[in-house]
Amino acid sequence: MRDIRLIVPWPAGGGTDAIARKTSNLAEEQLPVSIYAENISGAVSATGLMQMIQSRPDGHTVGVLTYDSVITVPRSELVPGYDLDKMAFIARLTQESDALVVSSRSGFKSFEELINAAKENPGKIRIGVMPEGSGPYLAALRIEMATGVDFNIITYPGAAAEESEAMLSGEIDGAIASLGDFAGLIESGDVLGVVELSSEQNPSYPDVPPISELGHELESGSFIVLATPEGTPDDSVEILENAYKQAFESEEFQQWVTQVGVTPSWLGSSEVGSWLRERQSETYSLMDELGL
Repeated sequence: MRDIRLIVPWPAGGGTDAIARKTSNLAEEQLPVSIYAENISGAVSATGLMQMIQSRPDGHTVGVLTYDSVITVPRSELVPGYDLDKMAFIARLTQESDALVVSSRSGFKSFEELINAAKENPGKIRIGVMPEGSGPYLAALRIEMATGVDFNIITYPGAAAEESEAMLSGEIDGAIASLGDFAGLIESGDVLGVVELSSEQNPSYPDVPPISELGHELESGSFIVLATPEGTPDDSVEILENAYKQAFESEEFQQWVTQVGVTPSWLGSSEVGSWLRERQSETYSLMDELGL
């Protein structure tokens, strides 16, 4: 029997690579073959995923999808022939939600306090995000729409590193990225996480509520989804799904994933495809509305 090839479409050593390898190491314990990971980066994940799409649909090739694989690549029509319809989805493993954090200098202690201040001072509360069209940039606009406020949104090409400096210097009041991106500043008390843009509690940050608890449905951030080529037999998908589900539910994975600050978040093969399409559709609609 042939081993299973896991295509990770990002460089080795990153968060996606670490999670994909960890779950696969545990999943192969449930299988009669090994799973070997191969990093094939390029074209914002499309280079590796095109190799997955074009491989034989026999359950021996698995690809790893993230936010860019579902939104950025198809939206920009970056690679001819790339299409989610050419994939069969196995499962979602994790979500790494965006979060709104504030600097201790801002004086805000909660999401409600921040929103109330923004309502009283339209255009004055300064929020740092990645450049236009990014997930965090769209998240800032979605928070404005959901709460009826008007932020002063400031973009930083250097993402969380630049935003962290800007918060420490008092240049901005808050920023949007993942809680993990600001872990050091949260630990030191220089920055406070006030809300995570998620529908479930992040176990690594029990003091930061998901926005669903505050009455808003607003999910933003990346995720890890496993897929195989379209046409892969249902029983092969089921075997892979069961192996990864046991890996996901293992105490070893649950403890490990909490340490890396990402929320374990399972969706099986019967649900993950419709969830991805809904996520894509909502994001595209917002981009259309904003002319992005």
